[in-house]
Amino acid sequence: MALPGVEESTERFGFSVENKGKAKGFVWVWMERMDPKKPRVPNNGVVAMRVANLAQKDLIIASSPKKFFTEPHYNGFPAVLVRLEEVDAADLEVLVPEAWRCVAPKELVEGGAPIAKARPRSRKAAKKAKTAAKRPRGRSR
Repeated sequence: MALPGVEESTERFGFSVENKGKAKGFVWVWMERMDPKKPRVPNNGVVAMRVANLAQKDLIIASSPKKFFTEPHYNGFPAVLVRLEEVDAADLEVLVPEAWRCVAPKELVEGGAPIAKARPRSRKAAKKAKTAAKRPRGRSR
């Protein structure tokens, strides 16, 4: 599977795409905390993958907790941890392009791969949109 603009990390397993001049990771090796007083270490049996929002994260984890999980380090961040021994190629063929779409520039997404019509928003963005919709028109704050 080839996705436009993807770069592989030279330091440890991970993939990113450049967006607005910065490398945005969408799949990377999970750095597990083995000892609370020591640095995290790579766990090559688990990868972290970006998801569209926290609601999607919750749905994915609930759909198959044997395959997907999270940890406190990822609280409030739209990414799931994936146990590689539990997923198959078909799972990854869906998850990886979706993770890429979450961070890729709009031009690459529209030109490189099909995308859903409405991309789910974060909770904060949804709340802001809801508040703006309730505000009377014609008045400034």
